[in-house]
Amino acid sequence: MAKEYARTDRVADQIQKDVANIIQREVKDPRIGMVTINQVTISKDLSYAELYFTCMPFGSQADVDEPTYRKECVKVLNNASSFLRTQLGKGLKLRIVPELRFHYDAVIERATHVSSLISQAVNEDALNNQDENQDDNQDSNQEDENA
Repeated sequence: MAKEYARTDRVADQIQKDVANIIQREVKDPRIGMVTINQVTISKDLSYAELYFTCMPFGSQADVDEPTYRKECVKVLNNASSFLRTQLGKGLKLRIVPELRFHYDAVIERATHVSSLISQAVNEDALNNQDENQDDNQDSNQEDENA
């Protein structure tokens, strides 16, 4: 019988929860705001963990432009990865704690962009349909007058 929930998936879920808690409670770097760990993927041998996150600036970071802030968050989290790995190792019962690699997850921005494009297309289609209906009504009124 095949396992429905692989060990790497279980470890990834636990790492996601633990790293989110560690960042929230123990990382005191003022350069990062609110960080959300969206996804964790782990290599089959559990040696590397790719962590995909989003971050939201608040306080003094709110004045910084988004691309600069994202790059700064990636840099800060990758620099703190050894501290996070040490803290993670205290809670996980693994022989080897995976090396952590942080990547900014742009899925939310891409989804927002696609959603706005869809809304724009729907609005344009609705306007085109209104114009066609008005033209059809004018044509039928002219035919009624001629008859």
